[in-house]
Parts: sequence; structure tokens; C-alpha cells
Amino acid sequence: MEQPRFLTGQLLLAMPGIGDPRFEKAVIAMCVHDEAGALGIGLGRLVPRIGLHSLLNQLDIAPGLAPDVPIHLGGPVEPQRGFILHSLDWGGQDSVQVSDRWTLSATLDILRAIAEGKGPSRWVVALGYAGWGAGQLEQEMCGNGWFATPGSEALLYDCDVDSRWATAFQGAGVDTRLLTADFGTA
Repeated sequence: MEQPRFLTGQLLLAMPGIGDPRFEKAVIAMCVHDEAGALGIGLGRLVPRIGLHSLLNQLDIAPGLAPDVPIHLGGPVEPQRGFILHSLDWGGQDSVQVSDRWTLSATLDILRAIAEGKGPSRWVVALGYAGWGAGQLEQEMCGNGWFATPGSEALLYDCDVDSRWATAFQGAGVDTRLLTADFGTA
């Protein structure tokens, strides 16, 4: 059986019937995918009742110029840990450029820069991440759990969270009305 290619820098879209309600209609920006496993940031749901200003205040950072945007539910792993997925025009301590698509930062310096109006031009904030052990994501891909697509900046930064999953499929030429949780083997 052919193994899927490494997916760093792509979006993973949950297929109907994935079997885990936490990932229903999930959109995950893949940041790491290699022989040791995979890590991605979920962009398909928002954390209820918390915005960026509240998060900044909890961290003793004055919101300053930062807009009070919603926070994404990045995934079920370490939901108290924050991540910023952002444009390539800013890099701070421990920032990781993901392919030539986006940068992932997880330190307070980026939040301070955003509050001061000196951060990246485009960004989203998430709490938690989605993670897979060695070979786990490949197995789920072979089991029709996920669909990979390059995505776009518009999907990452401009698309409404409630329509991101369907819009991402549409951009890949897939009509979500034709997707089914039932599949067979040949």
C-alpha cells in the first residue's frame, strides 16, 4: 500500500464519518509531519466565550492595538497551550517557518508584538493542537479519515470559521454534498 506524502504546510480536512466527534468537519493546518509523527493546529472551531483580549489579560499583557478576535480550538492536546499561526513577515524566538506557507509561534513575544502593533500582518490564535504518533496519521489517511489540500491564505485568515471546511473542499474541487461516511475497498 502506498503511503501518503508528508503533509507539512497543507490543510487536512476531516472526512465525514471520521469516527471522532472532536474532529467532525475539522480543518487542521499541518505544521510538522515526519517519521516521528505529526502536529497541526485546528482552525475549524472556536473556543467558546474567550477572545484575544481576555487571553492577553490572563497573561498580564495589555491588549493595546490587538483586535479582540475569537480564539480557535487548536486541538484536544494541551488545550491550555497557545499557538499563533501567522504570515511569514514576522519571526521571533522559537518561531518555526512551515514550508513556504506560514509560521508557527508559541511564545509570549508574538502576543506582545501583536498587542504593540508590531506583529505579523496576518495571524490566528489557537489553544491546543492535534497530534499523531509515528505512522498514526498515515494510517488514518489510508483509512479515508482525512483529505489533504494546499489551502490558501484566504482560507487561513479570511474565511469564516463556520464555512472553512466546506470552502476548503470547494477550493479543491470537491462538492461536500457528494461526500459520504460510507466507503468501500477495491
